[in-house]
This record gives sequence, structure tokens and C-alpha cells, in this order.
Amino acid sequence: MLKIGITGGIGSGKTTICKVFETLGIPIFYADTVAKQIMTTDQILMDGVRATFGEESYLEGNILNNKHIANIVFNNEKELIKLNALVHPAVFRAFDEWDAKLPKHLPYSIKEAALLFESGSYEMCDKNILVTSPHALKIERVTKRDKVSEEQVLARMGKQFTDKQKLKLADYLIENNESKSIILQVLDLHQQFLIMK
Repeated sequence: MLKIGITGGIGSGKTTICKVFETLGIPIFYADTVAKQIMTTDQILMDGVRATFGEESYLEGNILNNKHIANIVFNNEKELIKLNALVHPAVFRAFDEWDAKLPKHLPYSIKEAALLFESGSYEMCDKNILVTSPHALKIERVTKRDKVSEEQVLARMGKQFTDKQKLKLADYLIENNESKSIILQVLDLHQQFLIMK
């Protein structure tokens, strides 16, 4: 079974694209959602977080102390790198476990991750898709969706590779610019992946 990675900058619409693939019966691994879940279920990760950021990283009942972690990593690039170095391998383990349970007759599965290229996990995929959108449209989507300021969106964007950087690593491109049909673009890629399997 092929493993397909999909990524895009914040507000690019990669989750919307994944929902189209899901309607075609393709299983999707949402890495960012899983990363949040395993912060309180993966013992290796939890031990690493406690050792790196202190026992107060978790509240009673193994509840992640988001405020404590955010205060440490929010404006400290070195501390954020430490956190990512703990989380990314745990997500890789979770993906491998998820993938191993999938029915073998499926043509391909998709791993959706905001930091697919930044984390290096694109190397574990057979092919990778980049979803792009115009800069202004991405900002508009995120400010509405997350109820945050443009400055906050730009700060988040600054922590990711640019589309230009990502394009060099991607095998396929989906343009989510509200003029090209995303459904037709997805169907085209779906047909290509069915032939490859």
C-alpha cells in the first residue's frame, strides 16, 4: 500500500482536501490531532516531557499542563525544538501502528501533517502532496476560523517552511485558490495513485 503525505501552510485548506479523499474511502492519519492525543497516552513521550520540562508538565491524572508547556516554548525557539524532538518520534510510532492495522487491500493511505517537511516525516511517505493557497486568503481563513489577529497568524506562519521551500520537496501540488476545482484535482491524483499501487 502506498503512503501519501499531504501538507500545506496554515490556512491552506489541507484538512478540507483530506475530507475529499476520505469520501473516496481513503484512510487519513491526522498527525496534528494524534500529536495532541498522545501527549497523554504515549508513556515514552510523557516521560520525556517530564524529564525535559519538569514534573509540573502534567497535572493530576496525567492531564497535560498546556499553560506550563506554552510558557516555556512559546517564545523560545530552543525549547520548542526540544519539544518537537520528543513529539515527532512519538507521532511516527503512532503512524506506524495505525498503518499496520489498515486492511492490506487498500490502494493507499494519507498522512496529513502541518510539519510534514519540517519534521522529516515526508521521507517515510512514497509521495507527497503540497496544498497551496494565496497568502491573503490563508490569513483570512485562519483569522475567521481561530478568532485570532493577523499578527498571530503571521507569527504561526513564521514557524513553518514557506510554500516555495515546500514545493522543492513535494511531488504533487493542489491549488486551493477558489478558482480551480479541488474535487477535480483530488480525483486526478486519486486515479494516479490507483495506477501506482
